[in-house]
Amino acid sequence: MLLGGIADDLTGAVELAGMLAAGGMRVALVLDDAPVPPGQDAVVVAMPSRVAPVEEARAGFARAAEALLGAGAERLFFKYCATFDSTPEGNIGPCADLLMDRTGAGFTIFAPTFPEAERRVFMGHLFVGAQLVSNSPKRFDPLTPMTEPDLVKVLTPQTQRRVGLIPLHVIARGAEEVGRHVAALRADGVACAIADAGTEEDLATLARASWDWKLTTGGSNLAAHFPAIWREKGLLSAAAPEPAPRAAGHGAVLAGSCSDRTREQVEHFAARHPALRIDLARMDSPEAALRQAVAWALPLLEGGPICVTTAGDPEAVSAAQARFGRDGAARAAEGLLGALASALVDAGVRRVLVAGGESSGAVIRALGITRLSVAPYVSPGIGVCAAEAPVPLALCLKSGKLGPVDMFGTVLERMRA
Repeated sequence: MLLGGIADDLTGAVELAGMLAAGGMRVALVLDDAPVPPGQDAVVVAMPSRVAPVEEARAGFARAAEALLGAGAERLFFKYCATFDSTPEGNIGPCADLLMDRTGAGFTIFAPTFPEAERRVFMGHLFVGAQLVSNSPKRFDPLTPMTEPDLVKVLTPQTQRRVGLIPLHVIARGAEEVGRHVAALRADGVACAIADAGTEEDLATLARASWDWKLTTGGSNLAAHFPAIWREKGLLSAAAPEPAPRAAGHGAVLAGSCSDRTREQVEHFAARHPALRIDLARMDSPEAALRQAVAWALPLLEGGPICVTTAGDPEAVSAAQARFGRDGAARAAEGLLGALASALVDAGVRRVLVAGGESSGAVIRALGITRLSVAPYVSPGIGVCAAEAPVPLALCLKSGKLGPVDMFGTVLERMRA
């Protein structure tokens, strides 16, 4: 196994697996503590750790690392969001520390740049489009607000190791210069470095500098450059790509992300198809809200795809958090969407699009799915995959912040057999 990947949410795991598959690798995606399957070039473990308590996140990463290394993974890759989603306590730094300890890695980089989605790092500062992340809508994230754009400052309190920077002018000189810069950082006691990058060429340089490291961390499109390098080194032969999954049956959207982009996508879909918004702050109880949502949805399924969302604007999110607490509001939404997914699948839904990383994980766990086949990556936010159990399903698990505005309807139609 050339690579063992660990992603801190399910949509990130799907994206990473899809990019490796697009590079011609045989890839399996498993959830949490599911067994690591043999005979793969790469295995990606989806670990719902982004907003978990630090020790819970570290324990999950320890189990995943042990399983991957025990199955023969030659190196590990830690995938997190391109907006470096974390809290002051973690969990990027604590989980990276654990992986460095487990692999014996003396140095690693942190490279969240995702040019296709306009996430870039310059002089250690994270930009979303032309804005610093601290000026973007990401500052209003209900769980992981990003109010500090300097990623060196974000990472430093999260890790036991000294944090440095690999600036863009070093990367522009090529992989060998990156290697020399890393050697100088290590000689100065630095073990972790934020890596600048603005383009795919910058990421390709970073990948060429780190292709044989025991541990690398970053966005999925850093890892996407590894297969070509491994093939060049004679370590990898091309695999036939998986066909895009399709399924005969009803279609449904379950949207839990409160990002601006997901709310725009819900609004676009709702102008053309039935859509129901559940106001967490005003519902009588999760059980009552589930009964009402099922009663609303079932008569409509024969007429085409439907959408149920728990997403709201910042004021609605604040009201829900005031009622349930920050984590309690998120768990209420995830539990509701997971239970609703089970009811809809029982009613014949076979094409499901879930918006939001934590929401996707909750839905997949509620359905009892432990392994996914991932289609090769196509574009940001569109992570299409298939599950065979408990029933054959075609799924799209999308990051809340990504994807075109019209993707709900078009992706559900694309997945229809």
